[in-house]
Amino acid sequence: MKNLFSSFGIFILALAFMACSSPKNVQVSSPNGKYKYELLLEDSQLYYRAFFEDTEIVEKSLLGFELSNTTLIGQNLEITGIEETVVNSDWQPVYGEKNMYPDQYHQSVVSFGSMDGKTTPFQLKIRAYNEGLAFQYEFENGKAVSLDAELTEFSLPANAEAWISERAQGEIIKQKVSEIGEKIVERPLLVELQDSLFVALGEAALVDFARMKFELSKDKPTALVASLDGKVQFDGPFTSPWRTIMAGNSAGEILENNYLLLNLNAPNAIKNPDWIKPGKVIREVTLTTDGGIACVDFAVKHNLQYIEFDAGWYGNEYDDASDATTITVDPNRSKGPLDLKRVIKYADSKGIGVILYVNRRALEKQLDEVLPLLKSWGVKGIKYGFVNVGPQEWTSWLHEAVRKAADHGLMIDIHDEYRPTGYSRTYPNLMTQEGIRGDEESPDNTTVLKTLFTRMLAGAGDHTNCYFAERVDSKMGSHASQLAKAVMIYSPWQFLYWYDRPENAPGAQNGAGNSTNFILEVPELTFFDQMPTVWDDTKVLSGYPGEHAVVARKSGDTWFVGALNGMQERDNEISFDFLDPDKAYTATIFTDDEDVNTHSKVALEKRPLNSKDLMQFKLGKHKGIAMVIKPAQ
Repeated sequence: MKNLFSSFGIFILALAFMACSSPKNVQVSSPNGKYKYELLLEDSQLYYRAFFEDTEIVEKSLLGFELSNTTLIGQNLEITGIEETVVNSDWQPVYGEKNMYPDQYHQSVVSFGSMDGKTTPFQLKIRAYNEGLAFQYEFENGKAVSLDAELTEFSLPANAEAWISERAQGEIIKQKVSEIGEKIVERPLLVELQDSLFVALGEAALVDFARMKFELSKDKPTALVASLDGKVQFDGPFTSPWRTIMAGNSAGEILENNYLLLNLNAPNAIKNPDWIKPGKVIREVTLTTDGGIACVDFAVKHNLQYIEFDAGWYGNEYDDASDATTITVDPNRSKGPLDLKRVIKYADSKGIGVILYVNRRALEKQLDEVLPLLKSWGVKGIKYGFVNVGPQEWTSWLHEAVRKAADHGLMIDIHDEYRPTGYSRTYPNLMTQEGIRGDEESPDNTTVLKTLFTRMLAGAGDHTNCYFAERVDSKMGSHASQLAKAVMIYSPWQFLYWYDRPENAPGAQNGAGNSTNFILEVPELTFFDQMPTVWDDTKVLSGYPGEHAVVARKSGDTWFVGALNGMQERDNEISFDFLDPDKAYTATIFTDDEDVNTHSKVALEKRPLNSKDLMQFKLGKHKGIAMVIKPAQ
């Protein structure tokens, strides 16, 4: 992020997207004509409006920043230049929800100055994609600046309702925007403006700035204002993160276009990314050598690619004295013994990678020691735990830690409150991250179906899926739902057995770990065995937040389908018109069935399919269905 800001004051800006321009009005429209961004200069102040399919989705809204020690700088503004660009391209990710992403947009860079010469020059970069709108501020003056607040507004129509959470892993509730009150709410923020019209507001390319969330305007009942997590300071030129606006006639339409955030980030900076490998992961819960060996053998048997040793392998993660350059098992978690290097060597001999958890306390003081050391042990990746997020200082630190990991050929999973804004395009060693209300919180399907259409707009989410844990039956829904969820919640590193251990692993009665759940060789594990974690294509076939959804993803010539249902029993219908019309297929269908004589009570059925078929089925409360669809032999 580079482009500058100077002078101390309050900058009030306003933008508009269109193909024509005038001293008071700039408009930018998307290549397909669906989106339009209108920049307005009124009374020497800047505002913007946003449109989707000719409907105003963001009403006249103020733009700008408030600087320290100041006067109001927003009067006597004039447009001093407009540069227009058309881009029509695509790019191939190292991995993704698709194997190719379109990158098509119209851009205007609007330069501003003041008629009295007192306002610091700045630019507003506006892009209209086929998938949404984005804008960012650029400042090119080399003087130091201290930014107190951002004034960007998102004025929504009356009666707009949003799915809000106050923290990344918090409960998601639906309420009127006007009733948000004094809450600071998370992004991405999904808003329903009216029947069959949804808008999502977000942030992209947050690298060295303070995180943005949203708060309700004190002056307008349905206007949200960008809320920065602390001051922002720069000693030279800088560029703000992108502010994004997406829309759709369904929530699924927006979800399918979530790669907009990736498009707004810089291209891959890793020259040779061949060492970056997505895959399925089992967590080793006993912190023992025998447990590690058992996980490696299970991974080989069931086509997993990684095992992960979580907190405790180098001591108490919350103790600042714990040393992540040593292997010192936390006695409160396990009695051991743990010969970690032996497990890593054994795993490597079997083609299985090892991931290690390191808490931010150790990372903050030992990062430059830990990264090369763990690489020398043969570790493939690190899970950064309990990282600080939000303020500019920690945003910058964390992304530097991702870049340093790339320098050492290490992949990263960031846990806890961090939510992505597309940086995995630039540094694809950032495989996944939490920032999600995952299985550690025992979410039922209703919660997962809210997460799918809100948090997953930001990108990959490590949901820490469990399967045999008691909470699946008592709180979360069903085992077929767990199968479906692994397809629907995208993560290039997909944890599948978070609270479970292989049958030949040490038991909890020996002081090894905190889980008594053993993995049983039930027939439906073949679904996980076959399932990839990255995709050639993704289609959201239907859905509504908190109620129901069907997602289909393609890998090679095989499709995987997941369907989840919320609180109300529902009649479902799936059209298979996404299949190749010239091919016949065989579907293996996994459903909940109380008559099946297994612990998990999942039934398997095979049936022929083609692109003209419609499947009708009933899903009960918090139930699910999963499918593997392959070309017929």
